[in-house]
Amino acid sequence: MLLCFAAPVPLARSQERPTITLEDALTRARQFGGQVQSATLAALQAKEDTAQTRAARLPSVNAFNQFIYTQGNGTPSGVFVANDGVHIYNEQAVVHEEALAFVRHGEVNRAIAAEAVSRAKIDVAARGVTATVVSNYYAIVASQRRLANVRTSLGEAQQFFELSQKQEKGGEVARSDVVKAQIDLQQRQRDVQEAQLAIDKARIALGVLIFPNLTVDYAVADDLQPPALLPPMEEARNEAVSSSPDLRSATAGVQEAGDEVVVARYGYAPSLGIDLFYGIDSNQFLARTQHSAPETGYRQNLGYAAQATLNIPVWNWGATRSKIKQAEIKRDQARLDLTLAQRALQGNLATGYAEAKGAQAQLESLRSSVDLAAESLRLVLLRYQAGESTALEVVDSQNTALQSRNAYDDGLARYRVALANLQILMGTI
Repeated sequence: MLLCFAAPVPLARSQERPTITLEDALTRARQFGGQVQSATLAALQAKEDTAQTRAARLPSVNAFNQFIYTQGNGTPSGVFVANDGVHIYNEQAVVHEEALAFVRHGEVNRAIAAEAVSRAKIDVAARGVTATVVSNYYAIVASQRRLANVRTSLGEAQQFFELSQKQEKGGEVARSDVVKAQIDLQQRQRDVQEAQLAIDKARIALGVLIFPNLTVDYAVADDLQPPALLPPMEEARNEAVSSSPDLRSATAGVQEAGDEVVVARYGYAPSLGIDLFYGIDSNQFLARTQHSAPETGYRQNLGYAAQATLNIPVWNWGATRSKIKQAEIKRDQARLDLTLAQRALQGNLATGYAEAKGAQAQLESLRSSVDLAAESLRLVLLRYQAGESTALEVVDSQNTALQSRNAYDDGLARYRVALANLQILMGTI
């Protein structure tokens, strides 16, 4: 077995660092996303199936070319009595039509339903890509804010370290306070590195989706503004039901399965084939052959013939019945899939709405915690300068301030992602 390993793709770096908005990211992902492209190709194939099914109902024309040589035995027909001569030339245009195809619409309807399923799956894939892009996009935004918060905390730790050194020189604090401040400073420096790493990893995850070649040299716009209002639940439900590609796909699947039953029942019906032949079927490759005909003196080889063939099914050991039963089971499965899709949509909508509402409700509390933590840190520092507080209390206040800022930014990102997921269900993005 030959194993082929693809060479790693180098990280592309452009001359100008682009700033990507969420709308840009979604547009790029739909253009370059493999899932959407794969679903689009499947829909194109289904469209060709529909065209082929329509064409199969129309008359077909073929050019029939044949030469038969039979071993001679001294008789006009040769050794094979079924042949009418040693040399036989067949050059004919053949027109064939299944006459009952005009009244059988099952195959075309089935192909049309399958095409509708494929088109709906494009939207399903697009929504999946949209949800992934939104999640990765706000992961970058949240990581960028975390980096900014850690840098702010690093500045506060540096300030406290310098303050503790001055206090030590003045004999106001012990050496242990300086050591504690230095440990806290080093931790903040590591936090900055970790925050930068998180940004790089998030950029890679998003870059794979929105660029034809992997790149991390780009920035994303920070749009974590005060949250927009949630739409009413009833409005969200109506829009979700009317725009759901999962429901469209499942509904079309039920239609396709129903047409499959109709097509299977065609096995009980007769078929009527009509063929028209025009050309020559002669021992000589000539339109006319010289013969001692009493009237013309030659024989006409070029002409036409027609035939009608009626096939009536009689017995096939229950194969047709089995096909019908199988198609009916598929139809029942498709109906069950539609029911499950409806229930899944209701559940996802209720969960998404509850998530967005809960995240929105916490934002004011998180914002208040940021202000309170900042005020607490300011007061603890004043008390430390006055000798009324310990270094441990200062470090604890710094940690609380950092956690509060991160929690608020994470809350904003959580709400934006929850709102976007709700909008995806509603079909508005």
